[in-house]
Amino acid sequence: MFASLQVIPLPEFMVNLLSPKAHFPSDSQYMYLSSDIGQSKVSLLKSFAYFCLFLCSLILINNEKRVKQVLTLMLIVGSLQGLYGILEILLGTEFSLIFNLPIAESATGSFVYRNHFANFIMLCLSAGTGLILASINNNQSMSGRDWTRAIVSSLLGNKALIRICLAIMVIALVMSRSRMGNSAFFIALTLVSIYALVVDRKRSKGLSILVVSMIIIDLVIVSSWFGLDKVQERLAETSLAKEGRDEVVIDASVIIADYPLMGTGGGSFYSVFPSYKKANVYPFYDQAHNDYLQMLIEYGLLGFSCLAAIVLLCFLVAVAVIKKRKNAMYKGAAFASLMAITGMLIHMSVDFPLQAPANASYFVVFLALALLSKFNLSAKPYSSKSGRMNHGH
Repeated sequence: MFASLQVIPLPEFMVNLLSPKAHFPSDSQYMYLSSDIGQSKVSLLKSFAYFCLFLCSLILINNEKRVKQVLTLMLIVGSLQGLYGILEILLGTEFSLIFNLPIAESATGSFVYRNHFANFIMLCLSAGTGLILASINNNQSMSGRDWTRAIVSSLLGNKALIRICLAIMVIALVMSRSRMGNSAFFIALTLVSIYALVVDRKRSKGLSILVVSMIIIDLVIVSSWFGLDKVQERLAETSLAKEGRDEVVIDASVIIADYPLMGTGGGSFYSVFPSYKKANVYPFYDQAHNDYLQMLIEYGLLGFSCLAAIVLLCFLVAVAVIKKRKNAMYKGAAFASLMAITGMLIHMSVDFPLQAPANASYFVVFLALALLSKFNLSAKPYSSKSGRMNHGH
């Protein structure tokens, strides 16, 4: 609604009421709320497409089989994307096979920007982790031998193919050299796993095996062979003195004060920011490198609040499903969604992953999966009064 309102010619008194500092005339009688009508119309079309994707996901992913198919598809796509990014680096090609762009030491896959690639891999890793969680054994009375057997089975048994895909994606994530991409994945995995361990006692041992195996195999062994030390070096060398993004945030924050309610229009950051940046910001920034800030600037407090409310609702629903629901597949989907949302919220604070259509589309599907894991069409929702699961759970 807000994106549509920004590109519709409005009477001058209404524009002055909603955005007093707006001065973007369309003709003698009407004005626009957006400072860049062309880009705002493009943003409107993209927003409408994401909304349709969200509705289609809610309607079509209506049973356990389809939930598993969607998570499996994300796992496969992420594995192929990661494998492509890895091979470009290991083969030493100078130009990418798809866009014919110069290849540096960082894996980018079919993406132009390595941080978008890392964010996409993080989302697909969330899907794969949810798939494994859905197949975890609930038995708590496991002996030491059972634990060893469970770990070996997790690494070499019928889940071996999923583990191989996860290992490929972890390698690709590390080889992207993305500081926040790697940090977001491991922080999200750790936080969501700890929460699941605390609230789901029946799966605590199985989940512990999953987390331990991922840390040992992926982080300690696999990642150390493919440049985890370089990511650590980039993190250690990070400083505000060398980064210009903090100055961009400071300068861009003034725009929010000038256009607090309705913003400057979707996609208008690159055309509005140059008039606000100070002399010490030399590069041209077409994105704010902070999705929270950019959404506030382009859509104002009203639009940002609506988007935040949707994400918060999906986050809380996923939290509740992990705690209350017993169906393994829906619990796995909730875990994947919660991990994806957490990782995305972390990464958004220092970059613009939602500006990549592929990443935004997958994120929208995860939001839908969070709701579907509780309010699916093939089974009745959890009944908190009885403390038991209804038929189909």
